[in-house]
Amino acid sequence: MKKKFDYVFLGISLALIVLGILILASVSASLGQEKFGDVYYFLRRHLIYGVIPGVILAFLAFKIPLSLIKKWAFPLLLINLLFLGLVFLPKIGLSYGGAARWINLGFFSFQPSEFFKLTFLIYLAAWLSSRTAQDSSTLKRKETKKYQTLTTLLIPFLLILGTAAIFLIKQPAISTLGITILTAGVIYFGASAPIWHLIIIGTVGISGFLYLIYSATYRFHRLTVLLQPATDPMGIGYQIKQSLIAVGSGGILGLGLGMSRQKFGFLPEPIGDAVFAVFSEETGFLGALILISLFLIFAWRGFKIIKAASDKFSGLLALGIIFWISSQAFINIGSMIGILPLTGIPLPFISYGGSHIVAELIGLGILLNISKNI
Repeated sequence: MKKKFDYVFLGISLALIVLGILILASVSASLGQEKFGDVYYFLRRHLIYGVIPGVILAFLAFKIPLSLIKKWAFPLLLINLLFLGLVFLPKIGLSYGGAARWINLGFFSFQPSEFFKLTFLIYLAAWLSSRTAQDSSTLKRKETKKYQTLTTLLIPFLLILGTAAIFLIKQPAISTLGITILTAGVIYFGASAPIWHLIIIGTVGISGFLYLIYSATYRFHRLTVLLQPATDPMGIGYQIKQSLIAVGSGGILGLGLGMSRQKFGFLPEPIGDAVFAVFSEETGFLGALILISLFLIFAWRGFKIIKAASDKFSGLLALGIIFWISSQAFINIGSMIGILPLTGIPLPFISYGGSHIVAELIGLGILLNISKNI
């Protein structure tokens, strides 16, 4: 058994984490001074409630036996579902911008939906690795392959996914639901599920999202504005317009660290969802290229861990974590440069916030755990 973890993957991950801290320090200093009289206000909170606890939990995830993670997959999911329900309770749940996504514990708050991305894919990896193994042994003795996979794999999978969707739609956290469904689909087919299941899941998924889009006017407008930004330049198209101005203003080398103009009252959430646009304005095409390259290398090295995984559970879990973090990064970046609709998804390791950073760092700890067991 391999005793050493993947040092290259660790190096890339540390580069993203450190770069995220430096980016936030540059982007948030003037905003912290303007709003709270403290240039380190946002950076300090980011470290105290995000990076530091995330690193501690990542180390624990690195040390815990993978068999124990698999054993606790279902209890962790149930606990997370309980927290998703608690966001709707008065005095416990905290609403912002019309969405009930936070739990308020007095001295800090957190988003259960960010942790749900991780606990849900852990459960799916555990469930599918066990279920497909059982089906494989059963199908050696029976010829009713299509019926077996339908009743023991596809229908239960859709029921599990549907249960998760109900909790996330009620908040609403549609962007989180989208990432969850995409990741679940990748894990499902990584478990060597039959191709014909893809048609059914794809049909159900697309139909569900079309319904969600057309049932809420603002979601439909986001798609129309993506195709024609000029149709609503001061409404839904405003953030896309300001984001493109920020990215374009950076030129090749950028305006300089801390010199962004768009973060002052123009870009909504300049240290959150829109941090890539501000970073591009300050560091230019070169800085954006370096950041995107780091995410690409992160994904490439992660897939090497997936291919070398020692068992099916480890392989599916690594696949889910790598796809979750990488896809979220490129969806965020794509929405900032106008090739994807705005989603509200944070940029992994970079955007300000505690919950998503902690969840992502735990995911890194698990990936390094898998790499040492190859």
